[in-house]
Amino acid sequence: MMNCLQSWPEPVVRVQSLAASGVRAIPERYIRPPSHRPLTKNDFSPPQEANNIPVIDFQNFFSDDQRLRDEALRNIHSACQEWGFFQVVNHGVSHELMKRTSEVWREFFKLPMEVKQEYANTPATYEGYGSRLGVEKGAILDWSDYFFLNYMPESLRKPNIWPATPASCRELVAEYGHEVCKLGGKLMKAFSINLGLEEDLLLKAFGGEENVGACLRANYYPKCPQPDLTLGLSPHSDPGGLTILLPDENVAGLQVCRNGSWLTVQPVPNAFIINIGDQIQVLSNAIYQSVEHRVIVNSNKDRVSLALFYNPRSDLLIEPSKQLVSDDRPALYPPITYEEYRLYGRTKGPCGKKQVESLKSPRPCSEC
Repeated sequence: MMNCLQSWPEPVVRVQSLAASGVRAIPERYIRPPSHRPLTKNDFSPPQEANNIPVIDFQNFFSDDQRLRDEALRNIHSACQEWGFFQVVNHGVSHELMKRTSEVWREFFKLPMEVKQEYANTPATYEGYGSRLGVEKGAILDWSDYFFLNYMPESLRKPNIWPATPASCRELVAEYGHEVCKLGGKLMKAFSINLGLEEDLLLKAFGGEENVGACLRANYYPKCPQPDLTLGLSPHSDPGGLTILLPDENVAGLQVCRNGSWLTVQPVPNAFIINIGDQIQVLSNAIYQSVEHRVIVNSNKDRVSLALFYNPRSDLLIEPSKQLVSDDRPALYPPITYEEYRLYGRTKGPCGKKQVESLKSPRPCSEC
């Protein structure tokens, strides 16, 4: 299996180069089957605020006022159970740091292609500058490029392969990663409390604060001449623990599957978008569930977003917490390491929720 992950099955095409070439019709490799296209005008317009995912004031979680703290915990629990997605404000990460980090990645993607190509990645680790997920030959491709890097545990961190240009990139990535990982630990604490577990149980299951797996993916979605035919990112649930997304405040693009329809998330200023990943679904024995989501593109504006994936250490077995298993609610998932679990996604690419659901009743990978 690992041998097939050493190189891409076909020559890599940079979507940014395609967009910059002035093509009026996108190549066939990016065209979705009719039933998988973003068909309606609603897909491209912001939703009404009442239809947006929940917005939670996270500072109340640390309040000395027990009433405010309990209310914050209830809101987080409700969002995790009913949506699997929410936005957090007053989260403790500097707004200036968020802005500067987003801007430095936008600057990176504006660099000449020959500069970015120096960081070209392979599917062996995905680290570096990339344009596809999965190694399926002939797969339909997403209208996006990205830069992927490992941040935690520190033993996997390789700042020397992070972009050297812009000059402030490496320093900002290090500071941003540190602050957002701290937020991830606080969210894990809230999840543990809400599930009736010891407050550090989920974090311990991930390997503890110093050993969690955390990685950053800077996403670039170029303008697209036919946004109704393609997607920036295929429907999927995130394979890891939880995702902390810094969206592009100026251009909506993330869509969440809600009651069989796609809801376009309207970013709140200075907020992070949080979503539950498959590993939290497994640990919580499906009390909290990951939710399918995708990204649409548009013809007028490009987008940059930063996703920090807060994951278990790769060699740890993840299984439903013993406290959440009973005769009435037996364990829904067998033990599996995150390393083994994510290999599926790195091979097949984004695959809806087939991967986590297949744990309940294993089926061949070819169904993707």
